[in-house]
Amino acid sequence: METVMQTTTAKRVQSVRPVGTRAVLAELDSLQDVLALQDMLYKSPLPGQVDVLAAAETVMVVGESAAATRAIGLRLLELELTPLIASDSGLVVIDTVYDGDDLADVAELTGLSVEGVVAAHTGQIWTVAFAGFAPGFGYMVGENEALAVPRRSSPRTAVPAGSVALGGQYSAVYPRRSPGGWQLIGRTGAQMWDLDRSQPALVRPGDRVQYRAVREVVTAKAPSSGDAPAREPEKEHHVEAGLRILNPGTQSLIQDLGRRGYGPLGVSAAGALDRASLRRANRLVGNESSAAAIESVNGGLTVEAVGDQVIAVTGAPTTLTIESPSWSESDAGSDDGAIQPGAKRTAPMAAPFALLDGEVLTLGAPESGFRNYMAIRGGADVPEVLGSRSADTMSGIGPAPLVIRQLLPVGNATASTAVANPELQPDFPGAGVTVLDVIPGPRADWFDQEALDSLCGQEWLVTPQSNRVGMRLDGTPLKRTRGGELPSEGTMAGALQIPPAGLPVLFLADHPITGGYPVIGVVRDEHLDLAAQVPIGGKIRFRIVPDSPGFTTTFTKTPEK
Repeated sequence: METVMQTTTAKRVQSVRPVGTRAVLAELDSLQDVLALQDMLYKSPLPGQVDVLAAAETVMVVGESAAATRAIGLRLLELELTPLIASDSGLVVIDTVYDGDDLADVAELTGLSVEGVVAAHTGQIWTVAFAGFAPGFGYMVGENEALAVPRRSSPRTAVPAGSVALGGQYSAVYPRRSPGGWQLIGRTGAQMWDLDRSQPALVRPGDRVQYRAVREVVTAKAPSSGDAPAREPEKEHHVEAGLRILNPGTQSLIQDLGRRGYGPLGVSAAGALDRASLRRANRLVGNESSAAAIESVNGGLTVEAVGDQVIAVTGAPTTLTIESPSWSESDAGSDDGAIQPGAKRTAPMAAPFALLDGEVLTLGAPESGFRNYMAIRGGADVPEVLGSRSADTMSGIGPAPLVIRQLLPVGNATASTAVANPELQPDFPGAGVTVLDVIPGPRADWFDQEALDSLCGQEWLVTPQSNRVGMRLDGTPLKRTRGGELPSEGTMAGALQIPPAGLPVLFLADHPITGGYPVIGVVRDEHLDLAAQVPIGGKIRFRIVPDSPGFTTTFTKTPEK
C-alpha cells in the first residue's frame, strides 16, 4: 500500500506523498497554508524545482529528476510556513453583467436576494488561489464565504466563454466554451487568456480581483501581431524549403520536448509522447534533441520534399516508401541508371536518408507500436508558443494538426554539421501484453489490497476513446473504499486516475493539470515512452514496484481522515 512522510508541527506541511518518481504532493491544513507555501516556492524555488501546482488542500511540486524530487519532498517537511502577506499590487477589475442562468438559484441557496448576491460578489476582493482545468481558468477565493454554493447536480455540456460562475467557496471566469458544473451568475467580455499578450493569463495565482457590475459587456479586441501586413512577405520567404503534407494520416502533429513551468497558468507540458523516439530522430539528422518534428499515428502520413531534405523516421517499425517525381532527370533522355519517373524504393527506419526535391515519402501501417516521429534536418520551423512548438490538444495551444497541402518549412535547429549513424531501436508493443511499472499513490489509500491486486492481476484493453490526453482502459472496474469526492489536486503524465465507474484513465502528455478523481498509482516516468506506443486495442498489465529510491525508509502511514 501507499506510504507518506508526515509531520505534526503547526504551520508546516502536514504530509508529503510521492506522485511517481518526478513529483511530490504536499498536504496542508487549510487553503491559507496552501497559498503560503505556493508563495514561498514561487519566491524561493527549491533546488531542482520545475513546476508548482497548488490546489484546494495540496501543493504538487515537480522535480527535474527522481533524486531532486526526493530532496524536495524532504525539504518540504522542514519548511516553516510564513503567513501570506497581502499583495500591494493593483487590482484586476472584471466588468460583469449579472444575468446568469443560475443567479436566482444562487440567491435561494444563500438566502440573499438577487441584488444581495451581486452586492456580495462585487463587494469583496477575490484572490486567485490556483489554476484550473484550462489556461486562464483561475480558482478565486473571497474574503468571506457568503457566496459558498454547491456545484450543479447536473453539469452543463457547454458553458459559454466569459461566464462568471460560483462553485463551492470559489468564483471563476470560464476562459473558453467548455463543459462545466458551476453556478452561472453573469458574463464578462474580459479576455482571460490571450497569447498575443506578454502575459497570456489575465489573472495568475496570487493576483487580487474585484468584479464590477455593468449593464453591457464590452469585448476589447487584443492587437494581433498577425495584423501587420509587413510580415507577409517575410513569412513567404521562410517557406522555400521543407515538406508539403500530401496526407496527414489519422492525425499528425508538430511536437518537441514540450513546455515546462506553466502549470500555474493551467498549461500542461504537452510534447512528444515517445520522447526517446523524438530524440533519436533528431539525433540521426544532426538536430538539437528538442527540435520540432512530426508525430504521426498509425501510419498513412505522406509528405513531398520541397528542396532536397535529410529525413529520419523513428518509433513504430513500418515500411518507408519513396516515390520519385514524374519530372525526374530521366525525362531529359538519361538512360544511364537515373531514377525513372514514378519509381519506388524504400528507406530504412532509424537512419538518415535523403529525400530529394519532389520525392514523396509515405509511412506504412506499423508492424508494432503506434506512433512515428519524422525529423527533418533543421527541424520544423513553426512559431513557438510559450517557449515550445508542441501542439497541446487539451488546451489548443501550439500549431494545429497538419492538413493536406500544408507546407511545413524547415528551420535551423541543427546541432552538428553531420548526420549520425543508423541506430538500433527498442522493441515496440505488438500483439502481446505490455507491462508498465507503477508506483502506488498518491491516493492508493482510497482502495484496498483487493483493488490493487485487481489493478495488477488483469489485462487492460486500450479503448478507441484514448488520445494524447489519456488512455482509457477497459476491464474489471476497481472499487473504492471511500465515499465522496476528492478535492481537485495536481496531476501529471503517468497518473492512473480512477473515476467513479472504476475504469482507469492513464494520463499522457496533454492531461489536465488538476483532477478530482483519486490516483491509485503513477506509471514510472521511464515507462511513459513505452505506454505511448501501445496501440488502440492493445493490452496493458500493470506491475507494482517499490516507492522511488530513498522514500521507502522515510515514509510512514497516513492516519485515516
